[in-house]
Amino acid sequence: MKRILFFAVFSFISFISLTAFAQKGPKIEFKAKDNTIDYGKVYKDNDNGVRVFEFTNTGDAPLIITNVQSTCGCTVPSKPKEPIMPGKSDKIEVKYNMATGPIRKSITVETNAVNAEGGKVHLKIKGEVLERPEVNLMEKKKVGPMQ
Repeated sequence: MKRILFFAVFSFISFISLTAFAQKGPKIEFKAKDNTIDYGKVYKDNDNGVRVFEFTNTGDAPLIITNVQSTCGCTVPSKPKEPIMPGKSDKIEVKYNMATGPIRKSITVETNAVNAEGGKVHLKIKGEVLERPEVNLMEKKKVGPMQ
């Protein structure tokens, strides 16, 4: 009797768990690992600062991006204007102003996605912007002791 009762309770809990995870609605899945794009070490004069976060609506309803905002004015994100249909992909473009120094910025994406807590997804950009040292052709070259 205990085995039957245990099996019935276990089956009921498993059924409830499966239905809870099989959410209906739009779902957003970003292609970037950990929702982060790493600029690496880039030179200010060689890079326009634009990066793209690609995503797919893996749900069964249209995905709507209602807002995309950055933690500061040095990073400007742009969002899709139209709903993204199930199975379709789109992108969020981010332009960093390439100020010299480390890059550590966050972008918050507000959606109607059921797989994101409160519909919000946090994206990150990181890296370092370098400035090329100026070469003065008029400066005398230093000669080592062996030369």
